Amino acid sequence: MDRFQEMQVFAAVAKAQGFSAAARSLGMSAASVTRAVAALEQRIGTQLITRTTRSVHLSEAGQRYLEDCRRILAEVQEAEDSAAGSHAQPRGQLTITAPVLFGELFVTPVMVGYLTQFPEVSINALLLDRVVSMVEEGIDVAVRIGELPDSNQHAIRVGEVRRVICASPAFLTARGRPLHPNELSGAPIIATSSIGQLRTWPFLESGEPLSVRPEPRLVVTANQAAITAASMGLGFTRVLSYQVASKVAAGELEVVLADFEQPPLPIHVVYQGGRKAPVRVRSFVDFAVKTLREHPALSR
Repeated sequence: MDRFQEMQVFAAVAKAQGFSAAARSLGMSAASVTRAVAALEQRIGTQLITRTTRSVHLSEAGQRYLEDCRRILAEVQEAEDSAAGSHAQPRGQLTITAPVLFGELFVTPVMVGYLTQFPEVSINALLLDRVVSMVEEGIDVAVRIGELPDSNQHAIRVGEVRRVICASPAFLTARGRPLHPNELSGAPIIATSSIGQLRTWPFLESGEPLSVRPEPRLVVTANQAAITAASMGLGFTRVLSYQVASKVAAGELEVVLADFEQPPLPIHVVYQGGRKAPVRVRSFVDFAVKTLREHPALSR
């Protein structure tokens, strides 16, 4: 087995976190995969993978080598795509990440539409409510909500979302619609303990920051549970506008205190490689940007 094949096997083991799973994905026997990694470690002269009876883990040297493998394998794929010409059919696997609920509501339809159009591509989607390192976890495309840190990654803005306070129309009719954020003090509140939620709810009044510390009657770990409870009339909740767009349109929820909202958060499609990115990455980015920009829930 040559060095290029050894890199492919090693990268597959790291991704699958196991020899048997990597062997299945490569169409090889587990023994062949094990021998390939052992030969690679012997040639390099260091241990890349720590094996236990239940799992495998990359050593520090293995983590560094994996980054180099992914880069080299990507460059080989780019060279093949370039040689095939600009009209090459997208093929291979894409790894994509997005926040859980945004991924379910918006990115999943994008992926289905793209896969229908390009049958030689497969997608591994990581829907997680945490920021995933694109380099360390081999991510091709990420959808990010919020301001982006400076990096060498390419980003295309596709929309924006607001941080909104909402409640059911029946609840608001019975209790009254608040005209100022301070009226939320002592009101029935549904809060979430998910990543990114704050103990205080920030607002803007005449351009100046204003914050209210809610006293929740119900705390849940998922935004969708908070939205459901608010729809049933329990109280106010604070979520992102895209998460309740369908319920607001259906009249199940109503947004209040819109004049006191903070500036909207941008949504970006982020990818690596720019014009040198593989055809499958460039084509997916183009497809996602066009689809997401056309969605009314993501525009002001």
